[in-house]
Amino acid sequence: MNTSRRFLLAPAWRLAPLAGRICLVASLALATLALATSPPVAAQERTAVIGARADVRPWSDPLEALGTLRADESVTLSATVTEIIAELNFRDGEAVEAGQLLIRLEDSEERAQLRAAQAQRDERRSAVDRLSQLQSRNMAPRADVEDSQARLRQVEAEIQGLEARLTNYRLRAPFDGVVGFRNISVGSLVTPGTELVTLDKLDVMKLDFSVPEVYLAILSPGLKLSARSVAFPEEVFEGEVASIGSRVDPVSRSITVRAEIDNPELRLRPGMLMEVVLQRSPRQAVVVPESALIPSGDRQYVLVIDEADENRLERREVRVGERRTGQAEIIDGLEPNELVVSHGVQRAREGDRVRLLGIASEENSIREILEAHREEGEA
Repeated sequence: MNTSRRFLLAPAWRLAPLAGRICLVASLALATLALATSPPVAAQERTAVIGARADVRPWSDPLEALGTLRADESVTLSATVTEIIAELNFRDGEAVEAGQLLIRLEDSEERAQLRAAQAQRDERRSAVDRLSQLQSRNMAPRADVEDSQARLRQVEAEIQGLEARLTNYRLRAPFDGVVGFRNISVGSLVTPGTELVTLDKLDVMKLDFSVPEVYLAILSPGLKLSARSVAFPEEVFEGEVASIGSRVDPVSRSITVRAEIDNPELRLRPGMLMEVVLQRSPRQAVVVPESALIPSGDRQYVLVIDEADENRLERREVRVGERRTGQAEIIDGLEPNELVVSHGVQRAREGDRVRLLGIASEENSIREILEAHREEGEA
């Protein structure tokens, strides 16, 4: 009985190495089959990225400030005499030309006095002519001629005075501009000092802002700047420095700068708050999208796409200068027109060959590239 049990167990122990060998051979066969049926490395799907050119662009170091707009010319027309308004020739917010009559006060009495003075002038002028003829014939003394000429000059001076007074009854626009609200009516009695209407010249705006005195050395007339307003968040208004204040504020240690901004569409208004970016140290710089930068400690890298080597990636260290929103200045490490990975940096690795979906630029946005690629995939 025991002999039989040992006989049955012995073959199972001896068969174990043989089963292991059979499993090993099967595994090798499956691995060989998998390698034979898998695609080659070159045919495998490459990492999709979007590139960007290292462009040479005008660049500057921004200096930010807050400023207030003022009209290029601004005046409030006021009455200088006590009289009743006889005529109003403008509407609220109307654009007027220089010399245009805006308001006429009642001036019938002054015009009557002017007509009387003009008649008197004609009379005395005739008297001077008669006495001059008589004096040429020695029939009138020279003194009478001189007295008549003096009286003529006197009445002419009175006429000039009356004409000057009449200008106080007619208020004209001193320059081209836009009038404000009309808060007066025909028939209203006005007195000296009464404000009648405002007039602003808005085709060019003055922008006043303060700059710390440490930047005084870089300030000069003609320095370019850009300005934004919350009223037009998508609009950038370009201008330049017109003048620099003559004094530094001893409390804030800042100096006032005045710039001029063209306003042909008259959208900007006096009193508006503007965010100013002063373009100091203007230069030409190599610029890449900020998304292309790969930070590593205190160093910055980019992935350069070698187009001559089937879009192979090269990890290269660069030195970064100033940054703007979405852009970075490259001081060293990158040549103009080189192609770098701007989107897909996280998935790409040095040495990989990538699939370039497109090159982002001002004419070809990221969204347009992705939409075009999606349409190609659906087709």
